[in-house]
Amino acid sequence: MQRRDFIKLSAALGAAGALPLWSRSLMAAQQRPVLPVPTLLTPDARGEVTVTAQQGVTSWAGKSVPTWGYNGSLLGPAIQLERGKAVTVNLRNQLPEATTVHWHGLELPGEVDGGPQARIAPGATRTVSFTPDQPGATCWFHPHQHGRTGFQVAQGLAGLVILKDEATEKLLLPKIWGIDDIPVILQDKRLSTDNSKIDYELDIMSAAVGWFGNTMLTNGAIYPQHTVPRGWLRLRLLNGCNARSLNITASDRRPLYVIGGDGGLLSEPVKVTELSMMPGERFEVLVDTLDAKPFDLQTLPVRQMGMSLAPFDRPLPLLSIQPLRVMASGSLPDKLVDVPPLPSQDGLKSRWLQLSMDPELDRRGMLALMERYGHAAMAGMSGDAHDSEAMAGGSHGGHQMSDMENGAHQKMEGMEDHAMEHDAGSAKQTNSAYDFHNGNKINGVAFDMTKPSFDVKQGVTEKWTISGEGDEMLHPFHIHGTQFRIISENGKPPAPHRSGWKDTVRVEGWRSEVLVRFNHLADKDQAYMAHCHLLEHEDTGMMLGFTVSA
Repeated sequence: MQRRDFIKLSAALGAAGALPLWSRSLMAAQQRPVLPVPTLLTPDARGEVTVTAQQGVTSWAGKSVPTWGYNGSLLGPAIQLERGKAVTVNLRNQLPEATTVHWHGLELPGEVDGGPQARIAPGATRTVSFTPDQPGATCWFHPHQHGRTGFQVAQGLAGLVILKDEATEKLLLPKIWGIDDIPVILQDKRLSTDNSKIDYELDIMSAAVGWFGNTMLTNGAIYPQHTVPRGWLRLRLLNGCNARSLNITASDRRPLYVIGGDGGLLSEPVKVTELSMMPGERFEVLVDTLDAKPFDLQTLPVRQMGMSLAPFDRPLPLLSIQPLRVMASGSLPDKLVDVPPLPSQDGLKSRWLQLSMDPELDRRGMLALMERYGHAAMAGMSGDAHDSEAMAGGSHGGHQMSDMENGAHQKMEGMEDHAMEHDAGSAKQTNSAYDFHNGNKINGVAFDMTKPSFDVKQGVTEKWTISGEGDEMLHPFHIHGTQFRIISENGKPPAPHRSGWKDTVRVEGWRSEVLVRFNHLADKDQAYMAHCHLLEHEDTGMMLGFTVSA
């Protein structure tokens, strides 16, 4: 049945120009790129996959820019794995610097998890073998080289992992890759003033608020379009930004049905009109295109320092979806999979993780942000680390993109040119006066790769409280080696679509509580990480290692 559907839908999409569903002349005038769909990479007959980190060139707005990717110039393939089936991955590094490959969301032993200890030198190959044993999910892989993670992800290193299992495959969900099952990798980028390279710098400002761009990419393209069959469309969303949170919606406000999160499917679909996504988070969403009306997937303004500058100060289109007349074959089930109830918290060992920023980094970072971009960059916040007003996600009505918005999106220099320029001598003096590289901390200590912070017993559930009390910053907190359950998020019960298996929790001015359990071992030399997934916070100390023992 799937093969027949695939042939039918592929033929229909290939002949899209012959279908008078919309004006072909209008589409030509818009000159939007076609959505790039990552190759689906499966293990060969020996159960092996090769992933090569390499340099390349990508064209944006007519400019050729050096980029990095896996098995290509930018981003990477989607590696398809099966639960219970062993795989061997050959990780080749053809970059000019060392890197690692972390399997974000997969529950794996510490020795193959790919944290900062799993260094691959330039020209070297690291081979890892593992057998995934967890519910089917959309995960991803990316670098985890300490101090360089933000830079390497900004250059383009990121790829999806599609983990399949028997329970999810039995459901009649859309599952034809690239046709009604669509990967959507979202990242922001900023180019240098001469458009010659990706303009990344880990400085006092980015160490405080994170690195952010002025252009949004969807699967590496600026506002692409994609033709889809009419019916249920499955979107596998990844916020692959370094620091930017997103608020996803449809331009015509049609419902989004969330069917899964970081660690797999929910017990039942959850209907939303806006979907907040932090860096590192994934959601699987079904959208009904039966009406055959085109619409945009877009992100709404959010309240986050540095992230409210143009063109992100208004609804920004991410992907133009153009339904065809041919019908899709997937459906939206009322029941998805069994998600176990939360276990009892009685008698559980508790841990407290306090996230903090050096007051001097906070002060200098906020000052640098306002000096470079003006007070508008503060997104309505005071910049005082002890301000009592906690940040909240934006809630703005979506609408069709205007010509002005379209023009703003096409400008690679969407931020004011003069704001991009700052006095190099002043910046040098500021940086020389204060070393920010260990300015972010957990429990008062910056990351030390040689000293794991604690040990957890294998198979034992613990309650972790992650506190962001005392600052206004968004901290998407990620824990390696597990998929956990959220008890509370910033003092409130998790939203229904956030109540399934997660590997990232929102910490934003208050406390969040999670129940964690580790099924694999991790020794001192290959410890698991727990860290803020705002990558510049991670790179400047807001990370700790921990071991798991029998």
